[in-house]
Amino acid sequence: MRDLNIFENVLISLSYGGHRRSEVRGKISELLESVGLTGMENKLPRNLSGGQQQRVAIARALANSPQFLIADEPTGALDSHTSADIMQLFKELHRKGGTIIMVTHDEHVAEQSDRMIKILDGQIISDMEVAHATK
Repeated sequence: MRDLNIFENVLISLSYGGHRRSEVRGKISELLESVGLTGMENKLPRNLSGGQQQRVAIARALANSPQFLIADEPTGALDSHTSADIMQLFKELHRKGGTIIMVTHDEHVAEQSDRMIKILDGQIISDMEVAHATK
């Protein structure tokens, strides 16, 4: 929402989640901190970089702890450090029982998933579970 500041953008998503008014400001602060946008609540989207706009969209998407999330290139405009932070948020959502369907061209991001389906020319060419190293 281009004419709303970051706070208002996230607030719109929260307004559909049945959150108590007294909890909203804290929840928005928590979401913005989780995507690395602390202190930017009053900025308008047109004054943000593409990566920052993408992180606002991610905060909005995560606002109500969805059970199902579709993410199209969620880390595409982000640096590697921020991408890793966003992937941690998605992993936390998954640990809490959420399902994430993510489209990405970034092999490193794809390898962090539990299952990877590769598509070429509209056809599935592989469907595999991803083995993760444990420490």
